[in-house]
Amino acid sequence: MRIFVTGGAGFIGSALVRYLINDTAHQVLNVDKLTYAGNLASLQHIAGHARYQFVQADVCDQPRMTQLLQQFKPDTIMHLAAESHVDRSIDGPAAFIQTNIIGTYSLLEAARSYWQGLEPTAKARFRFHHVSTDEVYGDLAQTDALFTEQTPYAPSSPYSASKASSDHLVRAWQRTYGLPTLITNCSNNYGPYHYPEKLIPLTILHALAGKPLPVYGNGQQIRDWLYVEDHARALLCVATQGRVGETYNIGGHNEKQNIEVVRSICTILEELAPIQHSKLNIQHYESLLTFVKDRPGHDRRYAIDASKIERELGWVPQETFETGLRKTVQWYLANEDWWGPLATKRQ
Repeated sequence: MRIFVTGGAGFIGSALVRYLINDTAHQVLNVDKLTYAGNLASLQHIAGHARYQFVQADVCDQPRMTQLLQQFKPDTIMHLAAESHVDRSIDGPAAFIQTNIIGTYSLLEAARSYWQGLEPTAKARFRFHHVSTDEVYGDLAQTDALFTEQTPYAPSSPYSASKASSDHLVRAWQRTYGLPTLITNCSNNYGPYHYPEKLIPLTILHALAGKPLPVYGNGQQIRDWLYVEDHARALLCVATQGRVGETYNIGGHNEKQNIEVVRSICTILEELAPIQHSKLNIQHYESLLTFVKDRPGHDRRYAIDASKIERELGWVPQETFETGLRKTVQWYLANEDWWGPLATKRQ
């Protein structure tokens, strides 16, 4: 297939693009605005591949999206371009409204125009796959239930509200115009090439530098963790086998409290990167743990029921949290050339 990927220089997008080039025969056009979270260094190993192209462009630029679709002639659009950091959405929601809502609208309209002009066979084959988040469902604090595809939307942050809005737009374009769409809602991703502001890479890099390991509130917020390479496999599975108009939840079966995650990282680092006590002046990495004021509207628990994608499409995660977290820590220990410039830029 010819696959048009938006946001392919971001964390999840770059994992998807690497997977498509390294493990399939598909052709990929990667369209990314290259905001702070977009990093072409995450794609340097495939940059010269014959089946890969990159274009720097903004999904909000509808004429440019229309032009690129007409030039590349994709069979599938996989839309991952998004602002995705909750804290940033609280400090500055405007960028989230622009990219996540206006950007999705602009891409939908460009896709609709392109799709309507296809000959019948290509038109029947075409798919628009929108990649979203479990945060649109809100909070599971008072229940042992899991998020299913039927869970009502109840977003808590400007970020999750903007993603919920984009999901609604995609469903409306399918219902009103017949655009063949698919939606996936995933749990928290982790793994290699993750921007250092997120919990797991931030904890790893702060620990290595002897800096405080910040944990919101009491650290008992619960998240379901999904290894990013498992997510990439699931995305292609949905794009190629999913039923038009359907939503598929993608989870890792790994509910963990944030404090558990931080302590697990410390334990792995004690084994793989023994502390130079004279340099850091600490006895254990865990002694750097620091509780900080909780963020406004912080959801207590997210947890995904991924039984639909397993039952209908046969996808299951290959990594447990333990195996995936160890691989992640090992990757950061071995790839300072990737994260070093980003960590310096954030200081």
